[in-house]
Amino acid sequence: MTIQIPQIHYLAILPVLVLFGAALVLLFATSLVRDKVSNIAATTVTVAASLAVLVVTYFQWRSIDKSGPTTTIAHAITLDGFSVIATAVIAVSLLMASLVSHDWATRERISSVEYQILALCATAGAVLMTQANDLVVIFLGLEILSIGLYVLVAFDRQRAASQEAALKYFLLGSFASAIFIYGAALVYGATGSTNISSISYFLGANTLLHPGLLYAGGALLLVGFAFKVAAVPFHLWSPDVYEGAPTPVTGFMASVVKVGAFAALVRVLISALGTQMDTWRPILWVLIVLTTVVGASLALVQRNAKRMLAYSSINHAGFILVGVWAGTVRGIAGTLFYIMTYAPTVVATFAIVTLVGGLGDENHSIEGYRGLARRQPWLGASLAVLLLSQLGAPLTTGFYAKYAVLASALDAGGGVLALIALLSAAIAAFFYLRWTMALYDEDSVEATRIVVPRATGLVIGLGVAMTLVFGVWPGPLATLAQHATVLFTP
Repeated sequence: MTIQIPQIHYLAILPVLVLFGAALVLLFATSLVRDKVSNIAATTVTVAASLAVLVVTYFQWRSIDKSGPTTTIAHAITLDGFSVIATAVIAVSLLMASLVSHDWATRERISSVEYQILALCATAGAVLMTQANDLVVIFLGLEILSIGLYVLVAFDRQRAASQEAALKYFLLGSFASAIFIYGAALVYGATGSTNISSISYFLGANTLLHPGLLYAGGALLLVGFAFKVAAVPFHLWSPDVYEGAPTPVTGFMASVVKVGAFAALVRVLISALGTQMDTWRPILWVLIVLTTVVGASLALVQRNAKRMLAYSSINHAGFILVGVWAGTVRGIAGTLFYIMTYAPTVVATFAIVTLVGGLGDENHSIEGYRGLARRQPWLGASLAVLLLSQLGAPLTTGFYAKYAVLASALDAGGGVLALIALLSAAIAAFFYLRWTMALYDEDSVEATRIVVPRATGLVIGLGVAMTLVFGVWPGPLATLAQHATVLFTP
């Protein structure tokens, strides 16, 4: 019997190979080298891998611009503008998160080699999700991403809260993965394929007389994605895991995980189930209303910075879903722009939270930030800018991101949905402004001066710079997002 080997376009899968290759280098080094691998060596490998992925995405973009989108490995992997931009955002997020984790590990006097290995593997899973053109490949990427994260959440073995958060995440995450793969099985039963392009073609060319199996499968797929993006009512894990995980891990989760999950969600809903938009849109409408309102409302009563940011991320997830609900080119471009700008902003925010948390990563009360801008003006001002961007204040990237998804909803006839999302942003303004005002409070608490390591300072500076530069001049990123959407392979 002759085994047919599918054609492989190595440029398409090169980012995944680079990330796994870097993880293997660190793994072999820790196993075979007599001397202990230093934190700076491990971080250097991760940073080099992130930069290498960015270089690869440049050549991928040029290839797409010249030859158009392509699929490879039996049409299971897609190389298009959407996947390239999402991969680049993931690479930048990994770069920033690895620098923050290096300084955190140095402060806590622990080895970060295992952290970097797990982060590289988890990132490879996220990249695989952005490129997937098959439900099975999405599931594989999801599991690669999740398994690494379960261990990363429990990485701080000295804190019981970290172990508890990891157990919660593992149990609920495993349950969500099982729901997702069962949904994929039902969709396969209804359409005869797990390939996204084949599903789209089948549903476009045929009318199902008994679509219940497809509807059930699509609903289960949506539940699996809703868990990963922390959409209400599948958000209950998020605050506890955000609070219990080491803060650099929380920043990694808030950026890399969301980009991978939302990219795969767009693939499934828009590419595979685009012809069934009238079916899944009402469900997504309800999810968006619950996610935006509940996320903003529950953040109001939080006094822990990490839990507040957890509910804030839930609110942001609702806004990103607005662009998906629109289902138009403008909506997908708005979703991509939101992801591009939110990821570096949230990593930089958690970088400051890591610094303020102090030795042991325990000091996360909002009171600990009171008067920070008076004690250390540039650090406090940086946090203020990042918070205002998440609020959606003018002259920040958050303003245009929210405008882009809300405008796409209005164009698609979602005026009520846009209004509800906007009202949730008004609610969220209260806790963002309360935190910002605390930074400049005259009644500052007695606190020691926070030492800002160079790597973390670089991450904060990069996040603030991107927030302000592209907030005033959003054109380049907006054009990039629109062009990437045009090069989207249905």
